Amino acid sequence: MLPSANRLTGEKSIDEVKRKGKLYQKKLFGASVLKRGDEKPTRFAFVISKKVNKNASQRNRIKRAMRESVRQSLTHTVKGYDLVFLAKKNIIKKLTEEIMRELNTFLREIKIVK
Repeated sequence: MLPSANRLTGEKSIDEVKRKGKLYQKKLFGASVLKRGDEKPTRFAFVISKKVNKNASQRNRIKRAMRESVRQSLTHTVKGYDLVFLAKKNIIKKLTEEIMRELNTFLREIKIVK
């Protein structure tokens, strides 16, 4: 579970990041990244809509995999960013390890993780 300091909560906050942030597209997810420019911890949100899969347990599996991947990288994360991950339909076919690997690779690419 992510510490509360690293959770981006509230519909308004998530919408702001989606609106003002830079959008990156990967095979399994899209990600909006907003640089806040302060020294507060980086915050993350995960959006897996019913369009991805109607089955809640499958959506929760994806969300858990993404959260765990971020949690393992927290000690190496730079401060001052907000990220919102938006899952794509093809993520449902992937194993948890593949989802975590893709997310870790992405975080290194955009230099959120040192």
